Formats: sequence, C-alpha cells, structure tokens
Amino acid sequence: MAETVVLKVGMSCQGCVGAVKRVLTKMEGVETFDVNIDEQKVTVKGNVTPDAVLQTVSKTGKKTSFCEAEPETKEAPAAPTAAPFKWRPYSPPELDMHTLAPICRDSSDLWRARVPLIC
Repeated sequence: MAETVVLKVGMSCQGCVGAVKRVLTKMEGVETFDVNIDEQKVTVKGNVTPDAVLQTVSKTGKKTSFCEAEPETKEAPAAPTAAPFKWRPYSPPELDMHTLAPICRDSSDLWRARVPLIC
C-alpha cells in the first residue's frame, strides 16, 4: 500500500536539498520522492508512515512540518468590507515663513527651504 506524504521543509540552498535527498534515499519503503526548493516542499511516495518520514527528514536539522491539506473546492473570496483604497496624486503641504521658522536656524535656511529641490 503506497502512501503519499507531503512535508514543508525549510531549505535555503542546494546543500539543504542534498541533505534531504541523502536521508530519503537511505529510508526504507521510499519508492520515489520529489524535493522542491522553490515551494519548500518534499513529496514522498512509498510504503512509509507520515510520522516516520517527518522524523527522518527532521534529522537533517531543517525545520520540518506537515503541509496543510489544500481545500478541494475553492470558495469565492469574501466581498471586501471596506471601500477600496483610492490613489490620489501627491501634493506637498503649503509652506510659509511661520511654518518654517521653528525648524530653520537662520535666514539662509529659510531661503533654501523656499527653493524646490530637483533630483
């Protein structure tokens, strides 16, 4: 009786993938396995128990857990409760001498503050 076990394994490089492959090839009952570093998933098929596969892959030192089963029927997303965000163009605040006076050290700073910066 062949069983399929899907695990989520924290792999960050090809060395991690090699470590997972090494322990799975030594495990008894494993017929085939697939290691996907992009999705952080390991799929094992064979005459194995899920707990045994979890323990074996955990020996690599990588964070290992069972993948949550994906729902078979996908439900429509719920309608948003709040109004969608509306983008508005940026308009800088109006600056005058009284607004800038507390942050400027002298009159030359006030003159510089009135000149727009072009980047």
